Amino acid sequence: MELKLYDTLTREKRVFRPLDPANVRMYVCGPTVYDYAHIGNARPVIVFDVLFRLLRHLYGADHVTYVRNITDVDDKINARAAEEYPDLPLNEAIRKVTEKTDKQFHEDVAALGCLPPTVEPRATEHIAEMRTLIERLIKSGNAYVGDDHVLFSVPSMPDYGRLSKRPLDEMIAGARVEVAPYKKDPQDFVLWKPSKPGEPAWPSPAGIAAPGRPGWHIECSAMSWKYLGEVFDIHGGGIDLVFPHHENEIAQSRCSFHTPVMANFWMHNGFLQVEGEKMSKSLGNFVTINELLQTTKFGSNKWHGYVLRFAMLMTHYKQPMDWTVDRLVEARRVLKEWIDCAEGFDQFEVAVPSELVTALCDDLNSPAAIGVMHQLFRETRHRTNPDASIRLASALKWLGVWNGENSIEIYSYGVNVGDGPADADVRPLIDAREAARKARNFKEADRIRDELAKMGVVLKDSKDGTTWELAR
Repeated sequence: MELKLYDTLTREKRVFRPLDPANVRMYVCGPTVYDYAHIGNARPVIVFDVLFRLLRHLYGADHVTYVRNITDVDDKINARAAEEYPDLPLNEAIRKVTEKTDKQFHEDVAALGCLPPTVEPRATEHIAEMRTLIERLIKSGNAYVGDDHVLFSVPSMPDYGRLSKRPLDEMIAGARVEVAPYKKDPQDFVLWKPSKPGEPAWPSPAGIAAPGRPGWHIECSAMSWKYLGEVFDIHGGGIDLVFPHHENEIAQSRCSFHTPVMANFWMHNGFLQVEGEKMSKSLGNFVTINELLQTTKFGSNKWHGYVLRFAMLMTHYKQPMDWTVDRLVEARRVLKEWIDCAEGFDQFEVAVPSELVTALCDDLNSPAAIGVMHQLFRETRHRTNPDASIRLASALKWLGVWNGENSIEIYSYGVNVGDGPADADVRPLIDAREAARKARNFKEADRIRDELAKMGVVLKDSKDGTTWELAR
């Protein structure tokens, strides 16, 4: 089966052919562990987990290496540590922040049904590799030392900017260029900088006496090189990383190893907004994965991780997405219907439906994959295919949106007993029941009424329609 992926660098969708089919290699930029991961951070985690599953299916689980890094040295981490633990030495405070945040991140993404990556390197454990790359760049004339900093010389790379394809003035503005006397060119970016008193520090490269720490971009170049080699198959991340982070990674890695590319495919997921607006703390619509899983901040209920994952896959990964309560309600309704049909059939060993794999082989077309599952559900309901329930169960589990648990746990996950479900939770089921009654499918209508009763909902039918209230 032929896999086609869209490459941001070449702006085309083309057939994926790994450098080595026995060792397919993918790198994805992971979290900076200073705060809870927000729902926008969840999108690349889910998208590239699906790609990881697909590559394992096509090439074998033992032949795919997925690296997702942890950034544990960064100005944001330092600031958060000083804010949360003002009475501790900074390095000790940093350790507390990174350990707590790292643990929470892994718990949250596990709840989203994501497989662990093959390797998950931490930046602070790869300083030696960063120093090696920096020394190589200085030796090749692509980097220079200035005022205890090491900077990459952007003019030394004639085709810098191919990934983002931005004009020079936009690149300078987009990089939020720091005006500094030690820079030879406004575009030049930091590979290494001196540490302030109390900050994490390591022996500096290039004979610099003062201890220092790496810049952000060199971290990913070093870790991808360590585990995947000088050139590898796929590099992924959010669209917001194209410039300057990924552009600078390419510059560092290509100039270090004198290669025409760093990765053969660059894949980026689209932006995510919340209820039609850009997510920001100032607008009050900033929502973390953990809040969705553990609180009723977004809607009236907590949301099951599988519902969040399924809602994310309802939009193609390259497209912008609007994260709404209505989207989650619909995702939960559909997922519950499917699991009701699949329950008890997941014990059978059956191959992943080939139609599902075919859909995803077209540049991870998850909406098309969901369409395949809709068809399996219809075949199950209409009894036109005796194997449809088994195949639907296989598809749900392989896509990571079910592990065999009871569907009512997914549907009623976290219902606040005191407040009860919201109308946005109940109304889709009332509409589905009304449609079943019109079709004279009274068995299905009764099933939905029973389901609502389990949620504490009492229906009142009249000539003007159906209303509902909480059971007293």
